[in-house]
Formats: sequence, structure tokens, C-alpha cells
Amino acid sequence: MGPTGPTGPTGGSGRSGAAPQAAFDPRRAPRPRRTPDPRHTAETVETVFRIESPRIIAGVARVVRDVGLAEELAQDALVAALERWPRDGVPDNPGAWLMATARHRAVDLVRRRDTYARKLAEIGRDLETTPPPGEPADPEDIDDDLLRLVFTACHPVLSAEARTALTLRLLGGLTTAEIARAHLVPEATVAQRISRAKRTLATRNIAFEVPYGPDRAARLGSVLDVIYLIFNEGYAATAGDDLLRPALCEDALRLARLVSSLMPKESEAHALASLLEFQASRAAARTDASGAPVLLKDQNRRRWNRMLIARGAAALARAEAAADGALGPYALQAAIAACHAHAHTYEETGWGRIATLYGLLAARSPSPVVELNRAVAVSMAEGPEPALKLVDALAGVPALKDYHLLPSVRGDLLARLGRGAEAAAEFTRAASLTRNARERDLLLRRAATESA
Repeated sequence: MGPTGPTGPTGGSGRSGAAPQAAFDPRRAPRPRRTPDPRHTAETVETVFRIESPRIIAGVARVVRDVGLAEELAQDALVAALERWPRDGVPDNPGAWLMATARHRAVDLVRRRDTYARKLAEIGRDLETTPPPGEPADPEDIDDDLLRLVFTACHPVLSAEARTALTLRLLGGLTTAEIARAHLVPEATVAQRISRAKRTLATRNIAFEVPYGPDRAARLGSVLDVIYLIFNEGYAATAGDDLLRPALCEDALRLARLVSSLMPKESEAHALASLLEFQASRAAARTDASGAPVLLKDQNRRRWNRMLIARGAAALARAEAAADGALGPYALQAAIAACHAHAHTYEETGWGRIATLYGLLAARSPSPVVELNRAVAVSMAEGPEPALKLVDALAGVPALKDYHLLPSVRGDLLARLGRGAEAAAEFTRAASLTRNARERDLLLRRAATESA
């Protein structure tokens, strides 16, 4: 993680030829501290695991060289925590405890294999739980297990859909239901994609590494896409009681910065970093003290992080300088985010330019969601009437059939046109489609307001 995120042992040293470790003994794990209220321990375990699981899977995958097996070992550590923590208490550093347990089990598994010595030589590093950091041998190498996990899951041997689903599952910690909802496809389809992807990576012996040269460039698009989707899940959770999942946003932003530094000549790498910087700058103002969502027009812009806005502007300038011709999709989205970030008030927002940028984005990367966003910009630039026509044109699109933001936007437009009863019906329908409790509450309040 970056400076604001959770920490824990996630990598190895640069040493090789280390002696085999003894088999894992749970009694040798870090001694937990007793908690005064063990009734809530199971909830604590699940919360910590949701935050730490990407780093645990990535760290273990470096040892076993199999992302599917790494996920199983991470789950084993979760089971061990559920067994021990209610009895012994939550450790002082629960993330480190889970990482240590999973890595020890991975080492034991490797030891039991006939090829242990060869595997250890290939790994080329000490498998101790808390090794000192090593320096990369190549100046282009990055000693970051999370980034290795992203590039491995985005290997071209997998289909684009499988890459995205697998990375969101492993790195984003999303359930198959959440991934299916984010991509507007059946849950069974996502489950099959993930299962086949794991099997393909294992049977093809895909290396757990950040590739070089043309191979790295070939995977860049998929890597950027999954980082973006991980950030989006943290920025507006598809399900659960909280609107935000800050740890996912922090992981995605850190990875975007890493990729842009790794590939400084790639315009879209800088553009994604810019977009995420701009979006993250508004996080503190997006919820109130109770955690309820605050609409953009009602946000206190003094709470927007000006340092992140400045970083976003600098990254966008690098993206524009590196662009070869027309701006790419992430650069266009970053330019849209910049319009919001630089407006001192909601009324000062350059909605006309935003609508134009969405038009360019729709031409470059056609999508019903982009068209829906363009309709919102048009409503602010030209009024709700022309925007409602654009939204109604999307009503029959199959991919948006269960997309809660379609009736939500339509309800807002109807409310502005003074058609309160129709607006209330749309907000109620939107509330029935979302799985996020905070969004549901907001939509139901808006429905009640329009019905009054």
C-alpha cells in the first residue's frame, strides 16, 4: 500500500539459496492480544480479510506460482483466524498474522513437493515470513507482488472478459455477484470465466511476473481497465452497507501511479493515474458524518483534496504530451474530471465542454453508460428536456435493463421538469435495483420527497 494504506509483509529479499524452513506450527504464529469483546471477532476477521486478501494472495502467489492455489491458501488463513481469534483474541497486527499464516502454509506445501529445491532456486529468494526488502536486478523491474498479480491475471492467454473478472476477484476482493452486476452479465457466466482463467494459468505455467518490452505493452490495456474497475468498486461499492471502500481506492491509485512510472511514454497510463487522482480528491466530501452519500451539487468543495487535484492536473499534462494524435478514453475521462475539479462551485462547472468530451468518448469507446453520462451533461448544459430524449433512447438497451442509474437519472430529469409522481416511481425502481444500502436509502428519500 501507499503511505495511507495497511501494511504487512508482502515480498521477499534478494537472497537466494536459503535453507528450508521447518513445517508451520500454529503455536509459533504471532501471539494474539486478547480482546475484551470476542462476540464481534468474526466480523472483525471478515473485515480485515476483505482489506488484506489481495496482498495475501499476491504474496502467496509468488511462492506457489499458482493464483488459484494462492487464493485457496489465503482462504485457509481466513479459516484459521475464524478458529483462533474468537478464542485467543485479535492480534495487534491482524493483516500480518493472516499473511504469516498463509505464507507458512505455502512454504509447507512447496516443501512437500518433490521439486522443492528446484522451486526454491527458481524463486531465488528467502521464503521467511518477514524478509528484508530486496533491490530489483533490472532498473525496469518492480518488486511489487500486487502489480505482478495484475499483470499475471491480465495475460493474453485469457480472454479480455476473463482477465477482468479474475483480477477483480483476486485483487479487488469482489464476489462473483458483484462482478456480474458491475458488468451487467449473469453470475454463472462470471463464475465460469474465473474458474477457467485459473485453470488456464495453472496448466499453461504462466510466470508470476511483470513482463518486459512488447509483452508489457500488449497487456497494458487490460491492466489499466482492471485498475479502473477496482477503483470504481472502492469509489461506489456495488453492494454492502458502505458507499465507499477506501482500501480499494488506495490500492488502485497506487497501482496506477506504479504503472505510469513503469511506462512513462504511454499516454493512457498517465491518463488513468490522472483520472483516479481527480476522483480520489473528492472522496472526503462524498459522504456525510453518518456515511450517507452527498450528491455532487451539495458537496463542500473545500473538503476536496487540492494536492490530489494538482497531481491529477500534472498527470493529465503528461498524458496529453505523450499522446500520439487524438486523446484516448482515459485521457478524455480525465479531462472531464478536470472540469469538475477546477470548478469552484457547482454552477461554475463547464457543462458544455463536459458534454462535448462525452461525445468524443462515445465516438472513441461506444457504451450505453457513456451515453447516459453524456445525457446528464447535456441536461446541465441545455436543460432536462433534450436530455430526457437521450435517456429514453437507452430504455430498451438490454445491458441497462437492471442498471439502477438509468431510472435514477431519469427520475432526476423528471423531477426537474416538475413531473413529481413519475420521478418518484423512477427513484423507487432505482432503489429496488441497487444492492448498496446507502444508495438505496438516498433514492427512497428522493422518491418520498417527490411524492409529497
